[in-house]
Amino acid sequence: MTDFNLLVTLDVLLSEGSVARAARRLRLSPSAMSRALARLRETTGDPLLVRAGRGLVPTPRALELRERVSQLVQDAESVLRPAERLELAGLQRTFTIRAREGFIDNFGAELVARVAAEAPGVRLCFVDKLDKESTALRDGTVDLETGVVGKATGPEVRTRALFRDRFVGVVRAGHALVEGTVTVARYAEGGHIAVSRQGLERGAIDEALMQAGHERKVATVVGSFAAALALARASDLIASVPERQTGKLRDGLHTFALPLAAPQVTVAMLWHPRMDADPAHRWLRSLVHAICAVGG
Repeated sequence: MTDFNLLVTLDVLLSEGSVARAARRLRLSPSAMSRALARLRETTGDPLLVRAGRGLVPTPRALELRERVSQLVQDAESVLRPAERLELAGLQRTFTIRAREGFIDNFGAELVARVAAEAPGVRLCFVDKLDKESTALRDGTVDLETGVVGKATGPEVRTRALFRDRFVGVVRAGHALVEGTVTVARYAEGGHIAVSRQGLERGAIDEALMQAGHERKVATVVGSFAAALALARASDLIASVPERQTGKLRDGLHTFALPLAAPQVTVAMLWHPRMDADPAHRWLRSLVHAICAVGG
């Protein structure tokens, strides 16, 4: 008879890609984990993890099994988890939320207030979102994320749309674009601030301008919308940023609709599927959705 505990071991091994790390996560000795890997190899008839330099890499069979095994383990944990009635008044828990700049400015205060009113023992910890990798969701260091779903998002990650956001142009008070109609030509002629975490000068806005027969001059590249708005506030440069995500960050600045087919993005919340059935996590997701989706 198959030992179904091997599924848990296989799930962790394939997730970690390391016998030592898997042993630490399962609180086993390295030798016990090595024996478990030997049993898995014998059971599956495949080496699963093979040496490559100083590390281990998964075989094609291991890659094929990874998502299936992960889902089987999650389903088993869900079946065996006792029914739980959520008592918000007595809940003691810290949730870590990873988001780009602007989330706290626009939604943080209301979210903290709602959490405090409904579950005073719950604390929210906000951390910066510096990339789109799903590692932090997988290893549990982050409970919930907000952002645009991209190619780097893990295939197993669950998502729920919060709102659609469009890009707008932003300049300082007194800028020439404050007066008159902002045409494509006037917009393209100005000096621009590009926003890219990878330092790229060109993006969706440049593609839209090219289709309209224009090209903008990028004077500088920054890594965040907050930095772009700070530069626009102190110069004659033009920032192009998502409207809803930068609402409060644009206070005191002049905002105008882009005179072209402005790119739009869908902002979502993301979480690991193992948190699907957790009552407290479901409650947090419902709050985030209720707050962020208003007016979306």
